[in-house]
Amino acid sequence: METLINKQIGEFVAEDFRTAAVFSKYGIDFCCKGHRTIGEVCAKKGVDQQALLDDLGTVRDTVAEQVVDYKSWPLDLLADYIEKKHHRYVEETVPVLLQYLDKLRKVHGQRHPELLQVYGLFTETAGALSQHMKKEELVLFPFIRKMVKAKQAGSVPERAHFGSVENPIDTMKHEHDEEGTRFREIARITDRYTPPEDACKTYRVAYATLEAFEKDLHLHIHLENNILFPGAVKLQETLS
Repeated sequence: METLINKQIGEFVAEDFRTAAVFSKYGIDFCCKGHRTIGEVCAKKGVDQQALLDDLGTVRDTVAEQVVDYKSWPLDLLADYIEKKHHRYVEETVPVLLQYLDKLRKVHGQRHPELLQVYGLFTETAGALSQHMKKEELVLFPFIRKMVKAKQAGSVPERAHFGSVENPIDTMKHEHDEEGTRFREIARITDRYTPPEDACKTYRVAYATLEAFEKDLHLHIHLENNILFPGAVKLQETLS
C-alpha cells in the first residue's frame, strides 16, 4: 500500500496505458504532470486515495488481449513511432480543425462567443506544436538515435552543441506543460467538448475531433515525458 501511494502517476501509465483512463476519470493529468505520486495528487485534488487505488487495481488485474508495452521498446524505435504516428496525426489534423473552428466562429460566434476563444487557443496550439515537433525531429530525436547507435557500437557519441540531453528535454517538457494548460482551458470552455443543443453537424464533428486530438496529445506527451525522455537521460549516463 505504502509503495503504491509513493509511486509516480507516470510510472503506472508507462507500465500499463489502460490506467490512463482511470486517471482521466478522476481529472488527474498523467502526461504533463506524471511525476507526481498518488499520495500527492490525491491530497491536492481531494481524491479518495483508496477508491483510486481500487480502480487502478481493477484495470491492472484485468487481462487484456493486447497491451502495448512501450516501456520495453528501444529508444530509437519509440522516437520513430512518435514521429510517424503522433507527429503525423498532428500535421494531418491541425489544418482540418482550424478550418472547422474558423467556420464555426464566423457562423455561430455571435450566439456562442466561446468559439472565438476556442479558435484563438487552438491557433496558438497549431503554431506551438509545429515548432515543437520540428525541434524534436531535427535536434533531440536524432541525438537519441546517435546515442543508441553508440551504445550498440560500444563507442561514445560526439558531444552535442546543446550539451547534456537534459537541456532540450527540459525545453520540450516545458512546452508540453504549456499545451496541457491550453487544452485544459479548451476543455473547460467547451464543457468537456459538449456541443450545445442548436449545434449543427460541423459543430458536433469539430468538438468530437478536438476531443480526439486532446486524447492523442495526452498519449503523445506521456510517451515522451514518462518513457522516452527518462530513457534518454539514463542512456546518456550509461555512455558517460
